[in-house]
Formats: sequence, structure tokens, C-alpha cells
Amino acid sequence: MGQFAASVSPAVIVLLTAIVLLFAWLAVRRRAAQQVLGRAGEEAERVLRDAEARRKELLLAAKEEAHALREAAEKEARDARERVAEGEQALAAREREQAAKERATADRASDAARKDQELGRREGELREREATATARAERYEQLATERERELQRVSGMTAEEAKEALIRQIESEARRDAANLVKRLEHEAREQAAEKARQIVTQAIQRSAPEHALEATVSVVDLPSDDLKGRIIGREGRNIRALENATGVELIVDDTPGAIILSSFDPYRRTIAKQAIEQLVADGRIHPARIEEVVEKVTGEIDEASLKEGEAAGFELGLHDMNPEIYRMMGRLRFRTSYGQNVLAHSKEVAYLAGVMAREVGLDAHVCIRAAFVHDIGKAMDRDLEGTHLQLGIAFLRQHGESDAVVDAMAAHHMDIDWPSLESMIVQAADAVSAARPGARRDILESYVKRLEQLEGIADSFKGVNKAFALQAGREIRIMVESGQVSDEDAVWLSKDIAKRIENELEYPGQIKVTVIRETRAIDYAR
Repeated sequence: MGQFAASVSPAVIVLLTAIVLLFAWLAVRRRAAQQVLGRAGEEAERVLRDAEARRKELLLAAKEEAHALREAAEKEARDARERVAEGEQALAAREREQAAKERATADRASDAARKDQELGRREGELREREATATARAERYEQLATERERELQRVSGMTAEEAKEALIRQIESEARRDAANLVKRLEHEAREQAAEKARQIVTQAIQRSAPEHALEATVSVVDLPSDDLKGRIIGREGRNIRALENATGVELIVDDTPGAIILSSFDPYRRTIAKQAIEQLVADGRIHPARIEEVVEKVTGEIDEASLKEGEAAGFELGLHDMNPEIYRMMGRLRFRTSYGQNVLAHSKEVAYLAGVMAREVGLDAHVCIRAAFVHDIGKAMDRDLEGTHLQLGIAFLRQHGESDAVVDAMAAHHMDIDWPSLESMIVQAADAVSAARPGARRDILESYVKRLEQLEGIADSFKGVNKAFALQAGREIRIMVESGQVSDEDAVWLSKDIAKRIENELEYPGQIKVTVIRETRAIDYAR
């Protein structure tokens, strides 16, 4: 072995080493090549997958674009067909309109021809009548002359003598008619005496103050002590006059212990007066300036309370989006009655009935409820503005954003106009049902209140009148005038003119006292 190792030359060793290294390098190289080939295969597979996904995306996009193009083409085709159809319809309509115009023209031409013929015929008739009338007039004149000559011959009187005889005959007949007239006047005087007696009895009955009218037109203010009555009256009655002038309510301070009575047909005024007096009594300061300040403050508070009352009523019916001014006016209806029926309660009842009926017949229940709720809103302002409550209500609702459907539905609830919609028929029916149910209304109270409203309206219509209030159950009208427009002499004549107009336009038992008050104020400020 030693000899063999010695005999191996270094070159062989180097060669063997090189061969071993070569095989090792080849193995490493083959392994690296296999890794590269594996990565290349994976990369190729990834590229193939990406290409397939890209191909699918492009195919999908192409399909979507083709679908969109097809839809656009179909839409354009539909639009073209619709335009063609509309054109055909318009052409047909124009043809029908042209045919109608031609027929109308032919009819007018025919009518004109007939009228011309009729006019010609009537002109001929008129000419014939004129000729006949002229001939008759000449004949009558001739006959009258002959008759006059014949009468003079038979009677032996001249024309002057005949006139005197005729005058004596007419005078005799006039005397006889005058005697008959005197008898008739005497008979009428006896009848009027009976009527006057009935008026006196009626006046006595009215002064007895029927119970339901008393309950509806007075309020009672409780006082802590009777000493406050003197302070409310004030020196020479200035406080009570200031209260009556500011509120339009008559204050009755009598022997009733611990209370004063407020009398007015308007519940809104009575409420303001009652709360104002209660606040004045609690505050302790009672004088004209303070009275005016408190009345103004209470009026604002009641307006806010009316807004809340109207909102509560609207929310109860599901009406949440109305203008606040509509809610405010609806709240004021709690101070108004119609034939003894509270108008706000009546409006809510009508809205409920209208909603039930509308749902039963398949109409728009929301429109019916909304229109029924506001159908009498004009009654909250018809005492302050000119016009019927329907006209005022329609104008107010349009001004505050109500839709035409709602306004049309409430516009015919009194059948003043034809029903503009089915909803308006529902509102009218619901209003009639609410008003006609047993016990809902009292005719006597309503006619009484209407008379007082007419009384105030007559006074307000005169120039220079600032405020007018009906007092003492309509037996007195108290009128405040502008001192700058009405002088003392004019106030005298104004009272007479108003009294004369009341006599001509109103029917009432007894008599009505007309009081015109002219007040001059001088105001300055200490600074």
C-alpha cells in the first residue's frame, strides 16, 4: 500500500480532485438549475393565471359595454317611437281642432246668415208696425177731435167748463180716498199699539236675562276682600273706565260679597279681563297706566296659550307640520262658539269624522283631516276683519302655505260653491254631521251673539271710531273715537247717525243706548 501511494503522482491526485470538484459543481449547478426551472414554472403559471383573469375581466367589460350600448339603443328607439306617437297624437289633435274650427266657422256663418234673415224680417215688421202706428195715431187724433166736438154739442159745455167739472169730480174722489186712508191709518195705529205692547213685554222678558245667555256672557272674579272693589273703581271711576276701555268688557260691581262680574258676549275679551284683574289684584298697583300694561301683557300670554292649545289639537289629529300661525288661530277658536257649540271642539270632531269617512271610501284621509280641522279658522278673525269667515279662512290658509288640495277641500263646507273635489264632499258631510247631532247647538244663543256682533260692526263702520263694545246684553253700545279725527260737535252727530242706522238695520226689543266717548291725552316724559 505504501508503495502504491508513493507511486501515485501528484498530477493524478490533482486530476482526481478536479474531477470530484467538477462533479460537485455539476451537482450544485443542476440543483440551482432545477430551482430556477421551478421558479420559472411557478412564474409562468402565475402569468397564465393573471392573463386568464385579465381575459375574463376584459370579456366581462365588453359584455357590460355591449349591454349598455344595447340598452341605450333600445331606449333611443323607444324615445323615437314615443316621439313619433306624440307627433301622431299632436297631429291628430291639430286635425281634430282644425275640423272643430271649420265646423265652428261653418256654424257661425250659418248663424250669421240666419240672423241676417231674422234681422231683415224684423226690420220689415218694424216698418209695417211703424206705418200702422202712424196711421192709428192719425186716426185716434181725428176721432178725439170729433169726440170732443160731439161732447161739446151734446153737453152744451165748452172745454174749459168740462175741465172744471172734471176737477170737481177728482177732488170729490180724492176726499173720499183721504177718508178711507184716515180709517186705514187709525186701524194700523191700533195694530201698532198692540205691537208696541208686545215689544214692552219682550223687553221685560229680555231684562230677566235667560239662564243660558247669562252663563255664556258673564264671568265672575273672586276678590280677597270687598275693600278692593273701591280700588278697582278708582277715583271718580277712572280705573273701571280704563279697564272697560282696554278690554271691551263691562264690569258690574254690586253688593255680591267678594266678587265682581264681567259681562261680554266675547269669551276672549272676558278671559283677558279676568286674568288682568286677577294680576292687578295680586300686584296691588291699580291705576290706568298699569291697567293698560297688564292688559297688553295678558293678551300676549293668552296668544301663547292659544298657540299651545292649537298645537295640542293638531298633534292629537296627527297634524305635525302646520304653520305656527295656523295653530295660534285654531287655539283662539276655543273662545268662539257657533250656536252654542265650541268651535275648536267642533273642528276636532269634524276632522275625526272626515278621517273615518275618507278611509272608508278610499280617499286621501290626510287631506280630509287637515281641511276639516281648519274649515272654520276664519271665525277666529271675522270679528276683526272685513269678509265672511270662509273668505278670510281661504286667504289665511293660502298665505301660510297650505296646499291647494286642502284649501279646495275646505272651501265648499257651506256649499257656497260647487264641490271642487271628493274630499270637499267628505268635509261638508262631516261638518253637517257634527252640527246636526242632538244637543250640539243652541239657536237662541247664536242669534243673540250675532245681534251683538252686528251692533259692534255698525259702529266700527263709521270714520273716526277706534273701538266699539256692546254692553248690558246689547242694550248699550259704547264707542271710543279718535280725538284727532272727531271733534266734540262731531261726536254728538256721530251718536245720532249710529243710532239712526241701528234703527234701520237691526231688529231688537226695547231700546239701545249709544254712548260716544272722546278722550284727549297729553303724554310727556321726565328725563
